[in-house]
Amino acid sequence: MAQPPERPRRPQSAVERAEAVFKPAPPKVEAPAPRTTAVPSGKEMVSLRLDRDVLAHFQDDGPGWQERINDALRKAAGLD
Repeated sequence: MAQPPERPRRPQSAVERAEAVFKPAPPKVEAPAPRTTAVPSGKEMVSLRLDRDVLAHFQDDGPGWQERINDALRKAAGLD
């Protein structure tokens, strides 16, 4: 089998070899800024003291009373 001809080697110094290994990295692509939305992205657990009759009013309609309280508070705050 014939061997391919060897390429002529040019002598490299240690500095040249190190520079070849540590080439400058391409610039880092910045992530786009997060979008802001009108509706909060999550909910936060809080402790809130309500009058018993107010709580009973919202609980009388069954499950979902916490969402109904949240909706009423958003409306009262002018966020709806």
